Amino acid sequence: MLEKLGLLPFGTFIRNKSIQNFLFLAIIQSSNVLITIISMPLLIQGIGVDQFGLVNLSLSVIVLLNILVGFGYNLSAPREVAINQQNKLALSHIVSNIFSAKILLAAIASLVIIIGVFGFNLFQEYQIILVFSLMLLFSEATLPLWFFQGMEKMKLVSIANIFSKLLFLMGIVLFIHNPEQSKWVNFLMGFFGMGVNLFLLVYIRTFLGIKFYRPEFLAIWKSLKENGLFFFSNLASHISINGGLIILSFFSNAEILGMYSLAERVMMVLRIFPPMVVQAIYPNCSKLFKKDRILFFKFLRRVYVYMLIMGFFLTLTTYFLAPWIISILSKRDLQESVLFLRVLSFVPFLACLNAANVTLMLVADLKDLLFKASWMMSAYMIAIGTLLTFLLGPVGISISVLTTEVAVFCICLVLLYRNNRELFYEFYS
Repeated sequence: MLEKLGLLPFGTFIRNKSIQNFLFLAIIQSSNVLITIISMPLLIQGIGVDQFGLVNLSLSVIVLLNILVGFGYNLSAPREVAINQQNKLALSHIVSNIFSAKILLAAIASLVIIIGVFGFNLFQEYQIILVFSLMLLFSEATLPLWFFQGMEKMKLVSIANIFSKLLFLMGIVLFIHNPEQSKWVNFLMGFFGMGVNLFLLVYIRTFLGIKFYRPEFLAIWKSLKENGLFFFSNLASHISINGGLIILSFFSNAEILGMYSLAERVMMVLRIFPPMVVQAIYPNCSKLFKKDRILFFKFLRRVYVYMLIMGFFLTLTTYFLAPWIISILSKRDLQESVLFLRVLSFVPFLACLNAANVTLMLVADLKDLLFKASWMMSAYMIAIGTLLTFLLGPVGISISVLTTEVAVFCICLVLLYRNNRELFYEFYS
């Protein structure tokens, strides 16, 4: 019976390497979301809303620095690994140089934070939390997700990711019980993450036969220059999507930050939907775009309509269930968080608007347009976010997040129209 199942189209579908990669990436993302949802009420009860806000603010700074540590290798490294899958010598040099580069970048980022804290007295409200959070930079540097993605062997790294998150959750339950222990929250996340990553590196060395060589600094410098465009695109996109909490920190106290970060976390979970769909349809869209453009545009329009419907459903559901969601996550009646979440509930639908434009740019290899759109979106977010937060506080930053989603949709429309009108009219006419 099992042998017959393997002959079915569904069995072939599941065995497809690209599908497996996507499914395991989805498992990783889902586990991250689930652990975040579970940990929020535990942290709020253990350290309080104000310390929860400072922990999240520190995490926002670290995640921003992780863009530097990653330096676009999440986009370029899987391709290099995939091309050299059968060449262990080349793989050994690639792995050695990339890990060396990322660890060096993590050390530089850590040094910048330490100088900022102890030399210039920056980040005054959360200095100790931020310093303890530096462990997350080295967790990111040693994460071999890009290697397993390129090798098309995602099962092990997805299991390892779940295991590290469960260890983190156990650490919260066992060690985080009062506000004075808030400095250990991000440290535990980084500690367990790096510990699991080191086991993965041992697996790569022992079972896959990949050797670790001394870093080749000329090769590292060359790869850093080649990845510059990827790095700046990732940085701009991250600032636009995740910069709200950092902007708000200049205008609000820790308690307000905690209530806003609670709503923002829910919003970020919902905002995963559009990128996940684009990632899922991208391979098929690429093939259709080359083979049958009529079929490609028909397929993309159909998916786009379904995305908008689903995004609208998520928005309505979140808006009406906002009081219940906040109550479940915080175990408190936080009316301010409910207000912030209701404003941010429109993000899933608005984020879906630009999914078609991004897909068109990807399949047509319009990387320069994506780069321009990312930085224009980032500049808009910083400007309008600062202005509205100064005028309206946390409600202002919530509104600026919404308008940024609309702005990037308009920006991409204009860029497509000016630079590739044929593509623009083929989809929108």
